[in-house]
Amino acid sequence: MNLTVSLTVNGEPRTLALDDPRVTLLDLLRERLQLTGTKKGCDRGQCGACTVLVDGRRINACLQLAASLDGAAVQTIEGVADGDKLHPVQAAFIEHDALQCGFCTPGQIMSTIGLINEGQAGADPERIREGLSGNLCRCSAYVGIVDAVVDVQQTLAAKKTERAA
Repeated sequence: MNLTVSLTVNGEPRTLALDDPRVTLLDLLRERLQLTGTKKGCDRGQCGACTVLVDGRRINACLQLAASLDGAAVQTIEGVADGDKLHPVQAAFIEHDALQCGFCTPGQIMSTIGLINEGQAGADPERIREGLSGNLCRCSAYVGIVDAVVDVQQTLAAKKTERAA
């Protein structure tokens, strides 16, 4: 049984034939599109290493069947930077040393971008921790991650104030 799925991945329209309707978005991204920044951690939706944005909302790509996303827009870590210019979340993660081994970092960054876009981040560290609770870091870089999110939130709020003035 062959299915065709059309997605916009990191701004690029893609039409892909699926030979198996059980192919997950994670496997499609990693194995068919060679977008290996999205990591396969637990493959059960428990670690968040595979977090991507689908139509602007964060999801665990390991739990989502690719066939169910026909027409969707998918953003992965590879599509976050603007050329050589890092996304503000990426820059904040570096500035606040919000990573150690780096395995969870793409999922952490994508989840943070989603959290901010959803208007759920705020500047309260506890609220941020709760909002990112689906993303695990085995190295325990949580302090740096929360600091990075607070910093990005403050920077975005300051830019918004400047534009309004």
